[in-house]
Amino acid sequence: MTKQSLWMCGVVTLMVGFSFVSGAFAAERPNIVLIMTDDQGYGDLGCHGNDKIRTPRIDELYGESLRLTQFHVSPVCSPTRASLMTGRWNYRTGVVDTFKGRSRMHADEYTLAEALSEAGYVTGIFGKWHLGDNNPLRAMDQGFQESLVHQGGGIAQPANVIDNGYFDPLVFVNGQPETRKGYCTDIFGDATVEFIRENKDKPFFAYVPTNAPHVPLLVDEKYVTPYLDMGLDDFTAKVYAMIENIDENVGKIIDVVDELGLKENTIFIFMTDNGGQIPGNSPRFNAGLRDSKGSVYQGGIQVPFIVRWPKGFPQGVDNGVVSAHIDLFPTLLAACGVESKGERVVDGVNILPILQGKENALPDRPLFFQWHRGDAPEAYNASAVRYGDYKLVKDKELYNLKNDPQEKKNLIESPKEAKTVAELKGMYDEWFASINAERDGFAPPEMYIGAAEENPAILTPQDWNDSAGWYHGKGGTWALYAEQAGDYEVTLHFIDEIEAAEITAGVKGTDNVLQETVQVDGKSVTFKKVLTLEKGSLKLAVSVGGKYKGKGIRFAEVALVGAPKTWDSTVYHPKAGVAMQASK
Repeated sequence: MTKQSLWMCGVVTLMVGFSFVSGAFAAERPNIVLIMTDDQGYGDLGCHGNDKIRTPRIDELYGESLRLTQFHVSPVCSPTRASLMTGRWNYRTGVVDTFKGRSRMHADEYTLAEALSEAGYVTGIFGKWHLGDNNPLRAMDQGFQESLVHQGGGIAQPANVIDNGYFDPLVFVNGQPETRKGYCTDIFGDATVEFIRENKDKPFFAYVPTNAPHVPLLVDEKYVTPYLDMGLDDFTAKVYAMIENIDENVGKIIDVVDELGLKENTIFIFMTDNGGQIPGNSPRFNAGLRDSKGSVYQGGIQVPFIVRWPKGFPQGVDNGVVSAHIDLFPTLLAACGVESKGERVVDGVNILPILQGKENALPDRPLFFQWHRGDAPEAYNASAVRYGDYKLVKDKELYNLKNDPQEKKNLIESPKEAKTVAELKGMYDEWFASINAERDGFAPPEMYIGAAEENPAILTPQDWNDSAGWYHGKGGTWALYAEQAGDYEVTLHFIDEIEAAEITAGVKGTDNVLQETVQVDGKSVTFKKVLTLEKGSLKLAVSVGGKYKGKGIRFAEVALVGAPKTWDSTVYHPKAGVAMQASK
């Protein structure tokens, strides 16, 4: 058996004992608070050497915590979130990209929240899920008992069907739309504090994935002005301002944990989802790392990881174990004395003994990073393999990160490294074959219509699979599953008022199509006829054409006729108005 095959088989072997935990830990299961920010880079913290940014509460946490100095994630957000939740490479879960339907995670994935909730934990998410907005892909369908989230990849992106921003945003609270007053990060921080207070006497998992400091860069000017006064450019000043507000909310959550006497046995994690989004020639501090978000160089995948658990981990020390997002699933379950009931292979490794100082090092194992636009991974395109100190970027660059952490000296042509290059290529090739064999291709996960848990279903351009117009457009196709056979009413909602248009909605590849020419002064049109569907998979295609001169379709609403409504969709789109019947 090859060395590569040994490590591939070793994934399962390493995981067999991950649920082992001492009797003391089993008796007093720790709480978990996991805060993960969006597009905050390794250098965006005072404790990492940034002398401009103000992050006093995170810096204080840093001083009390164990710090993983070689912790890695994916180059962009949805892949990181999928791996964190499952312990698996994101490609195995169906998550390929961040939009056009490729950020959805298959419903049969077994998540950290499911494992913990089944073991008696109270689970809550407050912020950005970005792994599916519709049943059965929502956070509330995947193990979170309390859910306060925005839709899609970010507030003000296409999944948000009204023009709301970071202030007074529309959020979904346990599946119901609600406008919350205040700034988004404050809303998520306050909800987390309330969740912890309500569940202080139970083991809990609070997942706080903020959408800040992702663009658009919106925050109260009182945070921005001091950075502009330092002479920073507008982009950097606003990013730092949003992070300063995040820091306040991190402090708010730390304070409630400490006030309630939960500090000693709460695993408190601060991390980010990928490198910072840094425009070219920006002066933004990057701690010497090469490149930024979207890249497989260290600036795109090496992120802060700060964890405080006084009862379980040493405090105020660095640990250089080469680790990644996939390791959190097995490690946190081991710390909580919880056994995974998932049936799929887990790629991550339980690093709890390393963090506790009971073992000095892990056996070397490769870590894989890849991201590019498209429906499926392409061999070596925008890829990297890290194995020990070495890192292969695509199949053209080799770096020794111990000697060259800034990735400046390409060793690919060195005769001394030919064996290393061949070995890393072999590891990548075996991994690439493995992820491609996981499922039957990379077909996007289906969203349900006609489900008892969600009727009507709202479908947005966030999840179009075959449209060039992510920020709305003239049409697109959604991958769906009709939970029940029956008649389905379809309503199209537009960005602008329509004057005259040809609108269609139908099952792609069939003659089951609705088509009407409408002349209505309004933003919503319901087809006079219905789509009659059998139970099963389908692709719903919608389009608007003719004389229509607007900016496109904002979203579609699909309801099973005669079935109970699970929520009032007019609350979801108050600015769209009541849907009007089409007339020729």
